[in-house]
Amino acid sequence: MSTKLARQAAIARIIGERAVSSQPQLVELLHLEGIEATQATVSRDLKDMGAVIVRVPGGETVYALPELEPQRVVPHEQLRRVMGEWVAEVRVSANLVVVRTPPGCAHVVASALDRSGLPGVLGTVAGDDTMLVIADEKMGGAELANRLRQLAGIPTRVGRK
Repeated sequence: MSTKLARQAAIARIIGERAVSSQPQLVELLHLEGIEATQATVSRDLKDMGAVIVRVPGGETVYALPELEPQRVVPHEQLRRVMGEWVAEVRVSANLVVVRTPPGCAHVVASALDRSGLPGVLGTVAGDDTMLVIADEKMGGAELANRLRQLAGIPTRVGRK
């Protein structure tokens, strides 16, 4: 995994776990995890990730990563970008596809995939760094896994799972 992806995964996890009110605070929290970053780098990462500042009860403002509205469809190119940036491995067993991501990123990929309308996907279940994709019977897991590999830029497997 690239340094940028690892750093962005850490940022996503940190923002999801605690209230982060400033970029210098985020730089310090990354430093405590052994990730060196400048305020300028963190600023670019937050912009790339679509982070927003929200007001929480009590009036404090904190960073948050917005979720797509449930009815919003993810365009194909956005799905390709998300898959390409966050998917590390795709494996298959029958009609189940297991997708590995950096820590804290499985929900991002699952949300994009759920909203993509990609044929053959019945649904997803996301953990921290692993998600399960259920393929419909017509397509099957192997074909769906290869389609997901293509979207992620991972070489497809012929005749193997």
